[in-house]
Amino acid sequence: MDNHVLSIDNRERLTVTAVKDVSTFNEEKIMIVLAQGNLEVKGEKLNIQKLDLAEGKISVNGSINSVVYTHKKDKEQGSFRKRLLR
Repeated sequence: MDNHVLSIDNRERLTVTAVKDVSTFNEEKIMIVLAQGNLEVKGEKLNIQKLDLAEGKISVNGSINSVVYTHKKDKEQGSFRKRLLR
């Protein structure tokens, strides 16, 4: 299990370690991929200041409104939902 550290300074700067990838990003939302799931960052004028996947670190600047942990979507779960909607 990869442990990670999350640090928020004055709701303006976010730093996260043990980052595997960034799946989506724009000025209002950044989805950071961690080993145990995703980290969804929402705010305004979000900017990825530094992304180093070799080091596993990301730094984000902007007005941070929320940070939420989400689970990885299980492929079986997705197909189960699709079967229900048929």
